[in-house]
Amino acid sequence: MGIAYVIDAVRTPRGKGKKDGALAQTHPQELLATALNGLRRSGANLEDVEDVVAGVVQQTGEQGACIGRMATLAAGWPNVVSGVSLNRFCGSGLQAVNFAAMGVASGMQDLVVGGGVESMSRIPMGSDKGGIDGNNPHLIELHPIVPQGISADLIATLEGISREECDRFAWESQQKCQRAVAEGRFGKSIVPVKDFDGRVLLEKDEYPRPETTLEGLGQLKPSFLAAAGFVPEGGDGLSLDQRAKKRYPQVAQLNHVHTAGNSSGIVDGASAVLLASERYVKAHGLKPRAKIVATATIGAEPVIMLTAPGPATERALGKAGMKIGDIDLFEINEAFAVVPLKTMRDLGIPEDKVNVNGGAIALGHPLGATGGMLLGTILDELERRDKTTGLVTLCIGGGMGIATIVERV
Repeated sequence: MGIAYVIDAVRTPRGKGKKDGALAQTHPQELLATALNGLRRSGANLEDVEDVVAGVVQQTGEQGACIGRMATLAAGWPNVVSGVSLNRFCGSGLQAVNFAAMGVASGMQDLVVGGGVESMSRIPMGSDKGGIDGNNPHLIELHPIVPQGISADLIATLEGISREECDRFAWESQQKCQRAVAEGRFGKSIVPVKDFDGRVLLEKDEYPRPETTLEGLGQLKPSFLAAAGFVPEGGDGLSLDQRAKKRYPQVAQLNHVHTAGNSSGIVDGASAVLLASERYVKAHGLKPRAKIVATATIGAEPVIMLTAPGPATERALGKAGMKIGDIDLFEINEAFAVVPLKTMRDLGIPEDKVNVNGGAIALGHPLGATGGMLLGTILDELERRDKTTGLVTLCIGGGMGIATIVERV
């Protein structure tokens, strides 16, 4: 196998995923087009790009119709550049990068873009009306899958992770993000979003709440307590909590610890990562920033759903012949506070190496774009600190995990 080099990684700012958010009037094709055009600074010949692999979760309406291809057209890229869309839920953006890396490392392709987009203000979660289980009674009978928030609370219950621990982690995410913004740590990757008249709509992340306090977080109501007694139509007749307890009968009562303050934010955004083969880099004199060392996906029990970042990390490390101590920085997506807390606990990852500039609790989680964003974030920080290796991992709906190891060159 050859080498997959990361030539560059860019992203849009994250806009609040509400109707009054700064990016709510921007078509998702244009969001992704903005990120794609941010790659022009690499100096690569766009006509040589063989494919654009775009992660997007809600593939309906404006985010349907193969947004990977349509965004290249909206960006004004050469017509020869093809595009494709994929959905691996929250891991979609990183999976797009990994597929692009596989293409160039295999020798089948030379220059490919991976990334993703999600406009959560325009295409809200659930817009595709399929849910995680596709409303399939047989699947529900086999695996009584629950919404991710219930799964997160189930993990907290089984692991004995308290509301206070989750709130403190969330507050620290906000604090680290505030410091990163003040020091301009995100500036290298961000491409401003503009309207068709050239007016800047958003040039920095809109979601962070630096005024957050531990006291304020403690006053928020649990987000998933009210839904716990909900009985989905056409299913097994059990409430969501009952489904969770059916799979985990040792749980007498779920401890609902997750709130809007210690869960990931709903935002709009897009990411794009340019990957090249070794022969292309040599032939065209490009200067890579990093290389992909290893990638991995893995499945886990689908009701608890969010526990696979640990096993995915271990699988990626095994493929690379590395250990936890060989990794300088980690990005563990903050879908819910319990996810990085459990992953750090299980693998013995030092907290001072994890999400050092804050994570999705502070910045937001634009589902299909996040993985590409995190890869750019970790690469920027490795360069800033003059460190070498980084690992990105995300939990994924349906009980999956994904991980990618990068190494600076």
